[in-house]
Amino acid sequence: MDLGLRNKAVLVLASSKGLGRATAMKFAEEGAAVMITSRDEKALMVTANEIRKKTGSRIEYAVCDITQKEEITRLVKAAADAFGKIDVLVNNAGGPPAGTFDSFGDEEWEFGFNLTLMSLVRTVREVLPYMRENGGGRIVNIASSSFKQPIDGLILSNTFRTAINGLSKSLSQELGKDGILINTIGPGRIGTDRVAELDSKAADANSVSPEQVKEQMEKSIPLGRYGTPEEFAKTIVYLGSEANTYITGQSFLIDGGMVKAL
Repeated sequence: MDLGLRNKAVLVLASSKGLGRATAMKFAEEGAAVMITSRDEKALMVTANEIRKKTGSRIEYAVCDITQKEEITRLVKAAADAFGKIDVLVNNAGGPPAGTFDSFGDEEWEFGFNLTLMSLVRTVREVLPYMRENGGGRIVNIASSSFKQPIDGLILSNTFRTAINGLSKSLSQELGKDGILINTIGPGRIGTDRVAELDSKAADANSVSPEQVKEQMEKSIPLGRYGTPEEFAKTIVYLGSEANTYITGQSFLIDGGMVKAL
């Protein structure tokens, strides 16, 4: 299937590693020009070179702290200046700190709010003029399976990822007339550094090894294993492509069947 992504311009947030990197790679494999970003310039240089070498596609990068409004404004302008347009936006952010309600004061709540929710709000606001000028676009938000079923010990993520889902549904109603489709993806246990970190924290809390935590988690997944970032990225790329012409305002889990809630 031709996804219609050749020569499309894609901006992927938090993309020097993990789910963002895998997503940028998949878009590049389909012939898209991709802007990647993170706070770590060295990691961005390495990732950009790896994607260029593997795909032959145009890859640009920009350093950006997505908790800062001004840096998001500069990032989107850099992408638009580099490519002359923005066709696809993939919103992504590292997860806020793990912990329970009693663990956090206002500072942590405000950080989680800016990292997870306001980064998305601000980036969408900045890309809309370019997408409207193009006559449409695609926005895909990477959230968490917690928008369907809360995860113990991740109260900040549970709160703000759920808000992303509500925002996306509302935006789908407002942006449909502009030809802009927006959807949300919730990863389950995908084999990233973030999930390894959470497994390690759970292991410490229960005086077991991270391998034991992973083994126990895999027993709760019908497919019997963690997913790979590459598997996850395939769905992102489809929803962000021209092959997707009628899916908007929806939320999808990529979790191997782990979440049992309807």
